[in-house]
Amino acid sequence: MALKVDIKKKLGNFVLRAAFTADQGVTGILGASGCGKSMTLRCIAGIVNPDEGRIELDGTVFFDSDKKINLKPQKRQVGLLFQNYALFPNMTVRQNLLAGLRAREKDREKADLLVGEMIRRFSLEGLEGHRPAQLSGGQQQRAALSRILLSRPRMLMLDEPFSALDGYLKWNLELELTEVLKEYGCSTLFVSHSRDEIYRICDQVCVMDRGTSGPVIPVKQLFEAPVSKAAALLSGCKNYSRARPAGEKRVRAEDWGVTFTYEGEAPEDVRYVGIRSHYLHLVPSGEENGRANVFRCRVVRIIEDVFSMVVMVCPEGAAPDGQDGQIRLEMSKESWEEFRRREGEQKEVLVWVEPGDVMLLC
Repeated sequence: MALKVDIKKKLGNFVLRAAFTADQGVTGILGASGCGKSMTLRCIAGIVNPDEGRIELDGTVFFDSDKKINLKPQKRQVGLLFQNYALFPNMTVRQNLLAGLRAREKDREKADLLVGEMIRRFSLEGLEGHRPAQLSGGQQQRAALSRILLSRPRMLMLDEPFSALDGYLKWNLELELTEVLKEYGCSTLFVSHSRDEIYRICDQVCVMDRGTSGPVIPVKQLFEAPVSKAAALLSGCKNYSRARPAGEKRVRAEDWGVTFTYEGEAPEDVRYVGIRSHYLHLVPSGEENGRANVFRCRVVRIIEDVFSMVVMVCPEGAAPDGQDGQIRLEMSKESWEEFRRREGEQKEVLVWVEPGDVMLLC
C-alpha cells in the first residue's frame, strides 16, 4: 500500500494540514486530543471533504481539489473503525456482520458461512442474537472489526480503538488486534494519543501537533531520536529547556542554567534541549570527576510512584522559583534506597546525564 495524503481543512479557528505518505504495514498517527487525527481519517474515508489537496491510495485518487475528483465513501473501499464502533443499534451481531457483506457477497449461503467463520475467529459465539446495547465494550469492538474485515477493505483505519476500555480488557484486545492485523495483512492507519500503544503496535509513525502532521518515521526513531519538542513530548520526554548553541558540541539550557556536551549532529534550528527522566542519574559524592554533564541541583520534592521514585530537582543556575527550571529524575526504588543509605538525606545532589542522552530539538 502507498497512501499519499496532502490536504487542508479549516474548521472555525482550527486548520488541519495533513501531508504524509504511508507504506505497507501499520502506520500510527500520534497526537494529543483535538490535534486533527480523527479528522484526517474522516477525510481519507470520504466522510468529510477537505477544502483543498489530494488523497491517493495505490494509484487510485480519492480526492483531488484541482481535478474536481471526490470519490464516494463506498468507492474508496477503506474500513474505518470509529471510537464508538458505530454498530447498528437495532440489529443483532449477525445482522451487523451481514451488513458488512452486502456489497460483495449476494449469495446468502456463502454469506452465512463467512459470517460464521468471523464469529468464531473473534470469539462471538453465543452473542449472534445480541444487540449492541447488550454487549460489553470489548464485544462491541470485536463485532465492529469483524464487520469491517468482512467487507475486505483495501486499507484499515482504527480511530483510538482502545479509548473506551479498561486496562485489563485493553491489553487483551490489543494482543488480539495485533494478531488480526498480521493474519489479514491489511495496511493500517492506527490513531492514538498513547505512545505505548503506538510503540507496541505500529511499524512507523506520523506525529500530529495542533493540526499539522510531521513526516512518517520508524517508530523506534521517535523514541530514540525525536527531532522536535512536540515529537519528544508525545514520546514521553518530560524535561525541556529553551536552548541555544554554546560552542563545539555544546548547548546551553537557558531555563536550567546548565551547559551540556552532546553527541551527534545538531539540527540547524535548535530551540530546545530535552532529557528523559530515566536518563538522569544521581552521582555519589567523590564520583563526579571525569564525567561530562555533572551539575549541582537543589532537591525540590521526592515522590513515590508505584514502581519507581521521582526526584524533582532544580539546578543551581535556574531561576529559584521558576517551574520551567525544575527537572524530573526517575529511578528504581532499589537505586534510590541505595543512594540514601550511602549519602543520607540531601538537600543538594549532583545530577549527571551522558552526552548521548541529551536531545537537541527544534
